[in-house]
Amino acid sequence: QVRLIESGGGLVQPGASLRLSCAASGRTTGFYAMGWFRQAPGKERDIVASIRLNGNTYYTDSVKGRFTVSRNKAGNSVYLQMHNLEPEDTAVYYCAASLGRDGYDYWGQGTQVTVSS
Repeated sequence: QVRLIESGGGLVQPGASLRLSCAASGRTTGFYAMGWFRQAPGKERDIVASIRLNGNTYYTDSVKGRFTVSRNKAGNSVYLQMHNLEPEDTAVYYCAASLGRDGYDYWGQGTQVTVSS
């Protein structure tokens, strides 16, 4: 059984940096794509960034230039380096993994990121 395990969330001040990590247990080969989503209180879960096995990346407009998504060589771990964090980045961040083009098949439990002075 595949499980996605996230780490790296926390409470930081505006302008700070955080690095989120997500590792898949139960799978040693790469996923078609891995991504990060976030859900703020009272809002829907939205994609933040994703990376495919071929290296292609996607970022939502609000994080471009501040966040960087990467993955390990095996393609079963994904990272999100976040710089210049803003209060608007406060949310629960979820890792997700896809086996193909029809959406995401596995989800992590979520990690809280709070940006506040």
